[in-house]
Amino acid sequence: MNRRHVLQLTAFLVAPAWASPPPAATAVPGGVARIRLGAAEQAPRARLGNDRVLVVREGDEWIALVGVGLAAKPGARLRLLAQHAGGRQERFEIEVVPKAYASQHLQVSPEHVDPSAEQLARYARERAHLEAVLRTFSDSPPARLAMIQPAHGRYSSGFGLQRYFNDQLRSRHSGMDIAAPVGTPVVAAGAGRVIDTGDYFFQGRTIVLDHGQGLLSLYAHLSAIDTALSQVVDAGQLIGKVGATGRVTGPHLHFSVYLNSVAVDPAFFLP
Repeated sequence: MNRRHVLQLTAFLVAPAWASPPPAATAVPGGVARIRLGAAEQAPRARLGNDRVLVVREGDEWIALVGVGLAAKPGARLRLLAQHAGGRQERFEIEVVPKAYASQHLQVSPEHVDPSAEQLARYARERAHLEAVLRTFSDSPPARLAMIQPAHGRYSSGFGLQRYFNDQLRSRHSGMDIAAPVGTPVVAAGAGRVIDTGDYFFQGRTIVLDHGQGLLSLYAHLSAIDTALSQVVDAGQLIGKVGATGRVTGPHLHFSVYLNSVAVDPAFFLP
């Protein structure tokens, strides 16, 4: 039996697993929607299109946590399919609600605004590789949803900003920036496994961790990578050092969190 639900989600999970009560409206571009799937002995499987979705237990019931992409348009409806043990299915619609993000103007090296043909080819290869990495979904759930701040420093640039590089609109900011001196230790925000390390054209030296069921974290612009591919790390374990590699205006850590392959605001997971 299928049941259709239209959900305009304006409340978020507040439970001991979270670092702190997140913002009130969550089904926004870059937000995390919470869908109650009911009580059952076995966890349902949930999909948003072709992408598996994180499902966690809260008390006696199961909750699907759905990342809403920054490109999602207000008023759009995202369709979630939940498959329960025994074959029963439920269908949900999540209505995206608007959120305004600020703008930011930055001055960077001209080659990072107008790359050469060779650099564009490199970027295309790296983007395809990273998109495949970010689709990683492992069956084990995260040890915790709450994360720790991965580096000591000042929050210098927030999530979702419309970014102008040398006065040209180029991107939306897919993470948060933490300004700190080169060499500042960078630690894993949560327990996980290293699924990617590399030196990217725009992101510089980068690490991606898999925390389970599509919850990933990314650390960019590093001066050093102090971990290895496939290594299992604990929350708070040293994995790298702050740097100024890639497209930057100064030393800082770019920190991103992903759910079902889309970037969401890391503030949902941090104190």
